[in-house]
Amino acid sequence: MSDLAQALPGEFIRITTDQWTEPFWQAAKERWLTAAQCGACGHFRMPPSPFCPECLSQKLKWPRLSGRGELFSYCVCTRSPFPGKAADMLYIPAIVELPDAGRVRLVANLVDVAPEDVSIGMVLQVLFHDIAEDWKIPIFAPA
Repeated sequence: MSDLAQALPGEFIRITTDQWTEPFWQAAKERWLTAAQCGACGHFRMPPSPFCPECLSQKLKWPRLSGRGELFSYCVCTRSPFPGKAADMLYIPAIVELPDAGRVRLVANLVDVAPEDVSIGMVLQVLFHDIAEDWKIPIFAPA
């Protein structure tokens, strides 16, 4: 097992999209990070939803974000979430705040970091990991 956190094996990760989430996944496929922003009042929200919780508008914008994040919370896992399909591994699921998107939060994996070097508030940078069906998923590493 590696001493650094790694991404989950992409071949086991599947996503589904709908009209509200498709733009997020298409941006990830092109290796850029975005978040749902209300086209009426500017409120950011993640995950995307049909109605803005602030003004109830259905207008959405998908601005390109810097890809910077701050670690809000995390846990260290050392057993595969895919029993019988993948070897045990070190992975760190995390909640990442996006400062340039109204501090909305994403759930993502941290990579390329030892557990003892992880700390709440650390600055992170987005990377993109290949997953099933030619999609990509945002993951984060120390900036």
